[in-house]
Amino acid sequence: MVAALKSELMKRTLALGLCCVLVTPLGAQTPPPAPPAPAPAAAVVPPAAHTSYQAGWKGSWLSSSLPAVNLRDSTRIHDLIKSGNIYLSLQDAIALALENNLDLELERYGMGIAETDTLRARGGGALRGIVLTANEAPTGVSGPGAPLVNSAATGSTPQVNGATAFSDSAFVQQAQDNLNIGGTFAASGGTAIPQFDPIFTGQFQLQHLTTPQTSTLVTGTPSLVADTIVGNAGYTQGFDTGLQVSAGFQNVRTHNNSSRNLIDPFINSGLSVSVTQPLLRGFGKELNTRYIRIAQNSEKASAHIFRFQASITVGGVIRLYTDLVSLTEDLRVKRETLATARRLVEDNSSKVEQGTLAPIELTRAQAQVAAARQDEINAAGFVRQQELILKDVLTRDAASDPLVHEAHIIPTDTLAIREAPAEPVEDLIKTALQFRPDFQAAKLQLTNSEITLKGALNNLKPQLDVVANLTNNGLAGAGNPAFVTSAITTGGPGSLLGYGGGLGSALEQILRRDYPSYSIGLNLTLPVRNRTAQADLARDELQLRQTQVRQKQLENEIKLEVEDALIALQRTRAAWEAAVETSKLQAKSLEIEQERFNNGLSTNFLIIQYQNYVAQAKSTEVAALGAYVKARSRLDSVMGIILRANGVAIDEAIKGKISRVSAPVFTPAIK
Repeated sequence: MVAALKSELMKRTLALGLCCVLVTPLGAQTPPPAPPAPAPAAAVVPPAAHTSYQAGWKGSWLSSSLPAVNLRDSTRIHDLIKSGNIYLSLQDAIALALENNLDLELERYGMGIAETDTLRARGGGALRGIVLTANEAPTGVSGPGAPLVNSAATGSTPQVNGATAFSDSAFVQQAQDNLNIGGTFAASGGTAIPQFDPIFTGQFQLQHLTTPQTSTLVTGTPSLVADTIVGNAGYTQGFDTGLQVSAGFQNVRTHNNSSRNLIDPFINSGLSVSVTQPLLRGFGKELNTRYIRIAQNSEKASAHIFRFQASITVGGVIRLYTDLVSLTEDLRVKRETLATARRLVEDNSSKVEQGTLAPIELTRAQAQVAAARQDEINAAGFVRQQELILKDVLTRDAASDPLVHEAHIIPTDTLAIREAPAEPVEDLIKTALQFRPDFQAAKLQLTNSEITLKGALNNLKPQLDVVANLTNNGLAGAGNPAFVTSAITTGGPGSLLGYGGGLGSALEQILRRDYPSYSIGLNLTLPVRNRTAQADLARDELQLRQTQVRQKQLENEIKLEVEDALIALQRTRAAWEAAVETSKLQAKSLEIEQERFNNGLSTNFLIIQYQNYVAQAKSTEVAALGAYVKARSRLDSVMGIILRANGVAIDEAIKGKISRVSAPVFTPAIK
């Protein structure tokens, strides 16, 4: 009785497994459902143009639909060109960078790459990872936060020491920011993930065999000649619980010249199902969907990396544009200084001719003109160099477009004071930790490290699997006329009891389960010492600790950057106020000296010299204002709000198409 119950229970268990396989729609992709995840931030979906795969079953056998790389600039740059000049506002510069900057284009493809990892994980594949680096904008002629080089070569005016140690290569060099906080080495894979995508196999084969026999006892013929037709089909799929199911349908039609076979030709068919369910290692939905969760987190991290790249690109554009405005103003000052020096030469030349001035004074005035000319040449070179660097950030290939390459950039915006935030530094730090995209990406990396550790932990468990197999067999065919024994022959010549018919009869036997075979059992694999898994787990735990430490380092760096940016903002504000006061005092000094000259108490040389002082003070004021504007932008950047502060919509940045319309605003160009 007990044996009968066990037999019936085994049959029902295997039948249930077979039903689970048969009710799965053939050809339907059934990846495991993704675990619930927090709603992603707005506008972090990669653009459709950068999707590199086809969705659905139709796309399973189609090649990539990825369009070719677009290396042409947007039409906005030509919209701003008039009379050989690019009339550029700061907002237009930001729009051009968002549309054309190649660093941003790289990150757009990075978002698409992260999306393919999610697709791969849903199919049961291992992850290939994402790039966690971003490129800083070039330094430009003036370093970030540094004052401009505005010291006059004449030495006859008050000088402001500036950054002069930059080499030409440093002006255009780009730095990389690595957002990877997980260390250099990848974590172990942990327990293997099932293959979620179903796999169907098919086989069709025709075969002819002629085999010499050493005896006629087995086949009744000295050489066995056989023709076979094989038609098999198979199905394999894994599920998120760790369950592995495989099914096969085998069919072999055989015709040979053996006189010992009861039937010929005959068809041997079978339907088999095999089910394996891990109970320890490899068991559990949370374990087997860990790659999906990691890939989804990587998608979010890739979106944060794009925001980070957009932030540092916009910050770089603001810095380069600010420096261009300052350098342009400094060039105007240098040309005014040159003009006053030339007037001094003309005045001294006239006096030398009249005999009222020694010739040495004319020589000194001419030397001052030469020095002022040198200043003007240097300042013009700095402006041109800054224009080229800015064009490189705002375009994809400016060198290939003669119209853009030869055009001078005329900045149409002036520098203005934007007040510092009134919030306490603690609130600014909270804002930075909330909005800094690199910090958000770091938190996702830490989460992924914790998920990966669970896979390594599960790998310590023994392998204990429930294994069940069910096979239904069928055999059919016509009676063999060469078979000499006729005792079991019934129903006329060529027909043998129970074997009549063809493929249909074999299938009926399978469905009636006339010849069933089944088994169920446990497979145990118990590694001794298990040192490889222990080492992997220990290493993953150590790397997780490193990631936690690195995240804390990043948090500390963000706090330091916010406080440092505030100090720089206060310092540059004080320097600008001092420069404004100096400019006013120099103007007052010129006014007093002019009154003394009118009363015959001063000289023409002193008047021109004081004019130079005023011009240089104005140049210093412009440089100080530029330093303040860059410091204010730096504070927005370290707080993670620079995009919002400059009206950048992240969805437009992702698409690389800014809705704002640009038109040139004419301002007098420097001649």
